[in-house]
Amino acid sequence: MLALEPSPGAQPRPYDLVLKNARIVDGTGSPWYRGDIATSGDTIAKIAPAIAEPAARVIDVKGQVVSPGFIDVHTHARRGIFDVPTADNYVRQGVTTLMEGPDGGSPVPLAPFFQKLEALRKSPNIGSFIGQGSVRSAVIGEVDRKPTADELGHMRQLVEEGMRDGAFGLSSGLFYVPGRFTPTDEVIELAKVAGRFGGIYISHMRDEATGVLDSVRETIRIGEEGGLPTQVTHHKVVGQGNWGKSVETLRLIDEARRRGVDATIDQYPYTASSTSIQAALIPAWAQEGGRERMLARLKEPATRAKIKEESIRIIRFERGGGDPKNVVIARCAWDPSLAGKTLAEVAQKRGLEPTVENAAEAAMWIAEQGGCGGIFHAIGEDDLVRIIKHPATMIGSDGEIPIFGKDNPHPRSYGTFVRVLTVYVREKNAITLEDAVRKMTSFPAQRIGLSDRGVLRPGMKADLAVFDPGRVRDTATFAQPHQYAEGFSCVIVNGQVVYESGAMTAARPGRVLYGPGRQPSVSKAAERDRR
Repeated sequence: MLALEPSPGAQPRPYDLVLKNARIVDGTGSPWYRGDIATSGDTIAKIAPAIAEPAARVIDVKGQVVSPGFIDVHTHARRGIFDVPTADNYVRQGVTTLMEGPDGGSPVPLAPFFQKLEALRKSPNIGSFIGQGSVRSAVIGEVDRKPTADELGHMRQLVEEGMRDGAFGLSSGLFYVPGRFTPTDEVIELAKVAGRFGGIYISHMRDEATGVLDSVRETIRIGEEGGLPTQVTHHKVVGQGNWGKSVETLRLIDEARRRGVDATIDQYPYTASSTSIQAALIPAWAQEGGRERMLARLKEPATRAKIKEESIRIIRFERGGGDPKNVVIARCAWDPSLAGKTLAEVAQKRGLEPTVENAAEAAMWIAEQGGCGGIFHAIGEDDLVRIIKHPATMIGSDGEIPIFGKDNPHPRSYGTFVRVLTVYVREKNAITLEDAVRKMTSFPAQRIGLSDRGVLRPGMKADLAVFDPGRVRDTATFAQPHQYAEGFSCVIVNGQVVYESGAMTAARPGRVLYGPGRQPSVSKAAERDRR
């Protein structure tokens, strides 16, 4: 429990809040030190060994760690932010800033989305990327072909609009449709546009399994030829036969950095991934052209047999982890009762033996019914540890904002940041506390261009997390994901306390954050007049 000290009412109050007796981990990776932190408005006003000046409020943190609020560089927060604008699952683990629009998917255009966010009273800050897949879909649809010159020009224009609206860069999901159908040169052309506005490129690569090395090479090439920083997002190695390849993927990153390519990584600390059953287990060529064409292919016996053959391979050697029990349904709008069931159990529910072959049939049936979200246990712990130790790796959850108790989401939405502190700092000693905080604060802030957040320093925004490093614990599990993190006593966003003593407060100080290329909006009519 935090001890509160009333301040003398008759004295002037130069500070709004003072955190006393803190173990300061400032976000830079430097060793922690003891001190007090004072805020004024939304800004850190002073850091000193002791602050004696009066304040509107003083909190004695009694030796707990005070760090910058965590910045999650990869979230799907628009799934839930308007339903749960407090984002309890993130704030309760010290996250104060959420980045949206990863994996090539974002609203297009972005401006209306930002306007809606501006009007929302929310606890955390939020920003967004512009999604390459969404841009391509808006211009040429879900088809597998190269764009015409005019279509490519239109895509460039949409990326430029996104950057001017305030995107932090271009994201791609080359694993997904329609990103899967995009030639590398096309992505490079769009990356060049984002780079001109100071943005970065962040990619869910084409292949995180057998072709993971070529995918890392492609991600590096897009940054190198596009002239902008490039990032392998939620880096993992999928499929037991591929485990160990992180030795080579990290070597590729190191070699690129040595020759001047600004290449980095983000990662979540779990050995299971999560995406839709359709995206993971149905080959991309079968999804080309949209849902109706996919359904037609599934109805044609010879084509269905080819789809099944590929799905069997994926279940056996890649996302399925070799066993239908390794695939778990996360959510299913058309049948919520499936949430939490394995693909083996779905097959059995349909009167089939839980074989890999029948699991492929179950996956095709799910796609036909409308699709479900899934969790896929197919990542090796050794690769995870090797990646998290790498100096170019930062932390990102790839999570969302669940409605508490609904469906069976991946626990990363509730536990990513505290799991790093619990398992990989305290239990496994894989990284130090100071480096973990750096990977969650200054590193992502630097990566996306947030110059006023991510470090504890006077003049920076007062986004702060207070926690006990000996008591933090990720309680969310795959079996019971709807459980909040433990060990955080106070979280502050823009100078206001949003979480304290086990409860969210009424404060909603979160802001929409904009990328470095944002420019005042100009109507299309005015643009035409200028031309």
